[in-house]
Amino acid sequence: MHYTGTCHCGAVAFAFEAELDELVRCDCSLCAKRNALMATVPKGQFRITRGEQALCLYRWNSGVAMHYFCGTCGVYVYHQRRSNPGLLSVNACCIDGFDPESLPVRRVDGRSMSTVAEQKKL
Repeated sequence: MHYTGTCHCGAVAFAFEAELDELVRCDCSLCAKRNALMATVPKGQFRITRGEQALCLYRWNSGVAMHYFCGTCGVYVYHQRRSNPGLLSVNACCIDGFDPESLPVRRVDGRSMSTVAEQKKL
């Protein structure tokens, strides 16, 4: 199915093709604080259609996951996953005309994923 979406202010717009059958809520420190509800999209099926220059990148911990948010309104738009860099997590609340309550939510245990500091102790 074809989807489109934007950040809050509309500076960033995107489109993707995917079959959405669930949403994901992760409990890692970042996702918990931004209260992220995410749709899983194959990286090759997602494209920014407007405002790529407005996106800001945030990396933390291992630096593998790349979190993008609008530099104008501050809304989290999507991120490339650490656990599988071939998949993106798209902010379900940014998808045009999409009802996030229409799909079941799978909870992911991100809190127990190792951090760089913990890995160095091993």
